[in-house]
Amino acid sequence: MFTNLTLAALLALAPAAPAALTAHAAPSEPDDLTTSDVSFRTGDGITLGGTVFAPRGASGGLPALLLVHGSGTGGPGFRKQLRGEAEAFARQGIVVLAPDKRQDGYSPFQRDFAQLADDALAAFAVLRARPEVDPAKAGIWGLSEGGWVVPVAAAKSPDVKFAVLAAGSGVSPIRQQSWNVANKFAWSGIGGSLSRTFPTTWQRMVADAGMFGGAHHDPVPVLRNVKQPLLALWGAEDAAVPPAESAEIVRDTLSEAGNHHYTIRFIPDAPHAMHRSDPQGKRLPDLMPGYADAVGDWVDAVTSGNPPRAVVEPLPRQENRSSEVTPSAWWESAPVQFGVLGLFVLLFGAYPVLALLRRRRAGTWPARVAVVAGVVGSLGTVGYLSTLMFSLTANGIEAGPLLGDRPVVWLALQLVAVAAVVATVLLAVRWRASTDRLRHGLVLAGGVLFVPWALYWGLLLP
Repeated sequence: MFTNLTLAALLALAPAAPAALTAHAAPSEPDDLTTSDVSFRTGDGITLGGTVFAPRGASGGLPALLLVHGSGTGGPGFRKQLRGEAEAFARQGIVVLAPDKRQDGYSPFQRDFAQLADDALAAFAVLRARPEVDPAKAGIWGLSEGGWVVPVAAAKSPDVKFAVLAAGSGVSPIRQQSWNVANKFAWSGIGGSLSRTFPTTWQRMVADAGMFGGAHHDPVPVLRNVKQPLLALWGAEDAAVPPAESAEIVRDTLSEAGNHHYTIRFIPDAPHAMHRSDPQGKRLPDLMPGYADAVGDWVDAVTSGNPPRAVVEPLPRQENRSSEVTPSAWWESAPVQFGVLGLFVLLFGAYPVLALLRRRRAGTWPARVAVVAGVVGSLGTVGYLSTLMFSLTANGIEAGPLLGDRPVVWLALQLVAVAAVVATVLLAVRWRASTDRLRHGLVLAGGVLFVPWALYWGLLLP
């Protein structure tokens, strides 16, 4: 799921965005389907396009399904990301609209699920007006990030007669992303403090800095307002969204709200998007066996007036539960953290600057070590954590060579942090006897501040 930070990576943070397609010739129309291009206008005046897929020879009265994208920055032609689903569902006797996704007002830094829901409803109105469609049999399907969008749209409009969530998350985007990234660390064989710092502490600061749009969106209050029949599916092997946990949340929320027309299913052996994948984990166009049939059979039952009631398949094994990622306390906030980095540069940097201005010797070795280690430890840590955002892959994270289960770069930063602490202690012992208390006092202040900072970021933890 927004997967996805500097956010080519963030929306890998979220989850859940399919990789951008490379330029190819337009695929030919399938023999058993017809396609037609349409356009629709959003509430803020943006014109977007889409493609309608319908069974060949369809004349009217068919159920309809609007597809809502997972994460990704959209643009013209983005509908191609959903062609596999569109064709497979159309072969189930459903008229399907695969729309493009907005670029304006949407980025890894800015995600407004209510706005995306309004876009979906604008496209939905076009689909319902199609001559092949019975508007009383029209619903909306959403993949991954779309699992946060579709309930908003369903709660807003009674025209939405049913909803389908595919790999939707029952937890907030930042909680889902933290769980997703922790899984990638485990697959990559990385343990220790970095495996806790990056998935949680770093993600929280990125969200607090405004670089993770919609990070703390709570899907539960929205689900309470969904009164339509709902189908929720997950891949049994989903490692981007916690499948069993999300299923429990959907089941319990709808039941408590009085909506018992829900069905919860799991596609055996399927990964996050429920597509086939190659040995390297790259998503292929074809859907996993049984997925399209599950959607088609359920839509047929609902639109025939027989919505299944409280059907829940056995939950798949989910080894690790997700953990709540609370908003930052004031001292954890991005402005404070960036301010502390600035203080390190000022306090440690004052030592050589004052030496030049006052033409003093370089000073004592504990002070020199504290200065170098403090600057390298603080700026190096932020730099390394930033590079990890670009290192997330489908199957893990490229954190550099490992020594045991620890990245060598992280171990080096931890050694530098230990050196800074030791040098600070020695400097404190010698400070009263110093002939240059001002310079040494500034370095000592930086070293004292460095200790809790390094503990918070895991540099002084195993």
